[in-house]
Amino acid sequence: MMISRHRLQRVIHWRHLSERHLIGFRGQTALDKAFAVGIGLKAIDAISELVGGLWLLFVSPQQLQAWAGILFTPELREDPNDFVATHVVHWAAHFKQDAVVFAAIYLLSHGIAKAIVVAEILRGRLWAYPGLIVLTAAFAAYQIYHVWTSGPSFGFVALTIFDLVIIVLTTAEYVKLRIRRSYMGIPKPVPLN
Repeated sequence: MMISRHRLQRVIHWRHLSERHLIGFRGQTALDKAFAVGIGLKAIDAISELVGGLWLLFVSPQQLQAWAGILFTPELREDPNDFVATHVVHWAAHFKQDAVVFAAIYLLSHGIAKAIVVAEILRGRLWAYPGLIVLTAAFAAYQIYHVWTSGPSFGFVALTIFDLVIIVLTTAEYVKLRIRRSYMGIPKPVPLN
């Protein structure tokens, strides 16, 4: 039975797409599993940043202070030295409108950019890997600057460490994909003019 050239090209194209979409998400190695978990956490992080940024656009500093008081006053009555409660109440008391706007813009821009890049990685777009590396490195650099100038906080240090791990995992996955692509003889996409 003869297979037409067009059908053969479609089969090769389909195989190429399925390979491209599944590499890194099949869980072949511990590195693959770690990358898949990291991408999943980045997606959750992006969604939470989008929700948090939108929420901050509609909340005033006075509302934040009131909510912090309602939520943490019972805990502070029980334990006046509670670490989390004292820090949240202190943070809310010193939160100004310009800080709310900055935090909202920061969260929205970070969330939108991260959601786009993670979605494109899940779609198998090779360009998204360096995009995620550069984006994550830029935000990690800001976080390191913030920790350096404002002093270390658990949240910023943990987020920076997580971002650095994501950079390493994404770089390893990108290198693996590039090698696999050249090994499989998959041609590079031709740019459209």
